[in-house]
Amino acid sequence: MKTRKIFMRFTSGLKDLRHCMAWGMISLALCMLTLGVSAIAQQPTITTIDAPHAGAISGYGTEAIAICPAGQIVGFYADYGNAMHAYVRTTDGKITTFDVPGAQGQGGAIPFPAVGTTPGTYAVAADACGAITGYYTDTRNVAHGYLRAADGTLTVFDAPHAGAGYLQGTYAGNLSLSGGAIAGDYVDATGMYHGFLRAGNGAITEFDVPAAAKGPGLGTTTAWAQCINPAGAITGYYMDENGAVHGYVRAPDGTITTFDAPGAGTGSGLGTYTWAINPAGTTVGVSQDNNGVYHGLLRTADGKITLFDIKGAGTGAGQGTQAEGIDPAGVVTGYYTDANNVSHGYVRAVDGTFTFFDVPAAGTGPGQGTFPMTNNPGDAVVGYYVDGNNVWHGFVRK
Repeated sequence: MKTRKIFMRFTSGLKDLRHCMAWGMISLALCMLTLGVSAIAQQPTITTIDAPHAGAISGYGTEAIAICPAGQIVGFYADYGNAMHAYVRTTDGKITTFDVPGAQGQGGAIPFPAVGTTPGTYAVAADACGAITGYYTDTRNVAHGYLRAADGTLTVFDAPHAGAGYLQGTYAGNLSLSGGAIAGDYVDATGMYHGFLRAGNGAITEFDVPAAAKGPGLGTTTAWAQCINPAGAITGYYMDENGAVHGYVRAPDGTITTFDAPGAGTGSGLGTYTWAINPAGTTVGVSQDNNGVYHGLLRTADGKITLFDIKGAGTGAGQGTQAEGIDPAGVVTGYYTDANNVSHGYVRAVDGTFTFFDVPAAGTGPGQGTFPMTNNPGDAVVGYYVDGNNVWHGFVRK
């Protein structure tokens, strides 16, 4: 932390010792005051994000998902019609909401935490130039990818082999900071997942991890927001025949490398999940062991895996430490869930030291707390928190 230095010049030398001592005390006081003010000024601040028209009762609200280098934030919110709507928040705090034409405007169940199955429009990634990507579900609950240009122009697209049935279709989730490449996954007519890469010219390449199992609910998938880097490397995870999960990285030339964290579980839904990749090729995510406990995961481009656990994290099923986002320098953000099933945010520096934080208004009951999602090169962190009434709110910490 940088602080201003105050230099005092005395022209009278040591003629009056009391005078010098007095000025020295004043100088020290001024320095201490300045240091205090500077330290306070440089402490991170947390701002709540509530989209206009977002529901404000249990199971409704706003999520912030991604933040671009300049500070633009994208996410989605749930209204009382039980549907999701996308928004973009500029650096001055202005929120613009939007829906892709043809998106289903109403749903059936309470939206949160059933994210992904709730119909509507989702904004989940942004690039450095103001473009946004995500997906929407139509009136048949079929998903379609979209790209929203900085001027608001929308381009809708579908993977060639995407299914056209309930909860099938194309789920765009990641936008490269350079070149306009989009990564995501699609669900085919059998219910199986496959990865895809959409180039800046609109050409779509579909891919599967060779070891991925075939069948409904199985296959190859990616997460949201940070799963493609500027070079075009993609990270994600795939399921085997037992439903266990394994990580992968797909290089720009299409070569796929798979990996498992030490001690990762081997049962259905357990294993190695990767959520993000940075320009250096370092990925982060979680390893869920056979007891269902989460452990933070960091894997460098040369294949070295580091697992980490926060001291206050719980050791029961569904508890533990999760790594969610990583910036170009290797700073990681995420959250841990304690023994009371309350979640808390953290930032992990490159040297492995942690800074912990909670949104002041976050709830302290089971399933509540602070949930960071992504971070940018400016040390800003975005995510969401669940308050004491189980209402969801976005936040930015910077």
